[in-house]
Amino acid sequence: MSEVSLWTTLLLTFKVALVTTFFLILLGTPFAFWISKRKGNKRALLEAFVSLPLVLPPTVLGFYLLMAMGPEGPLGMMTDFLGIAPLTFTFTGLVVGSFFYSLPFALTPLISAFSDSKLREPLEAATLLGAGPIDRFFSITLPLCRRQFLMASTLSFAHTVGEFGVILMIGGNIPGVTQLASLSIYDYVETMEYGKAHEISFIMLILSFVLLALVYKLNRNWELLKGGES
Repeated sequence: MSEVSLWTTLLLTFKVALVTTFFLILLGTPFAFWISKRKGNKRALLEAFVSLPLVLPPTVLGFYLLMAMGPEGPLGMMTDFLGIAPLTFTFTGLVVGSFFYSLPFALTPLISAFSDSKLREPLEAATLLGAGPIDRFFSITLPLCRRQFLMASTLSFAHTVGEFGVILMIGGNIPGVTQLASLSIYDYVETMEYGKAHEISFIMLILSFVLLALVYKLNRNWELLKGGES
């Protein structure tokens, strides 16, 4: 691989991660809010469904997504009906697969935030003052849950950047199209280009460390702020 293809691969990886994170927060927020209002066994089953990618082998998830996107799968039939090209081996397909692969990293912090009993009192007060659901969300819920939103975004981005099995199953390994950083490292090792493998691996290592350090720092600052307020 050339130096240009290395940076092209990194840019493609970050682009997939950014788009995936955007849709995870956009679509995951109402879903997480809905789950947070469920009770008992129904909520347990929903949270188990959301958390499946944490324990499911990525190749298993990738296989079922591949079947779903295929000509006889629900997503495949829908795209065919709409006159859209198949999602497999495309950037859009990578985003769809990444969405499901990183789902627990976005939804778990948000479900926890929306379930916090500290939200109840200010939301009830806002309701009594005549605030509607959308107004309550943007003026009360969002500011009070900003730490969890930032954590969900950071973890989703970092997790998507490092995926391998799901991407390989639904996107193949097409340079410049579906070859993300993890697949590029695999190719470098296969061809014994260890210098290139080390270069991109080091970049990924530093990025992952910085993102995790940011999450822990934000958590620490939040705890100090809450301690100062009490």
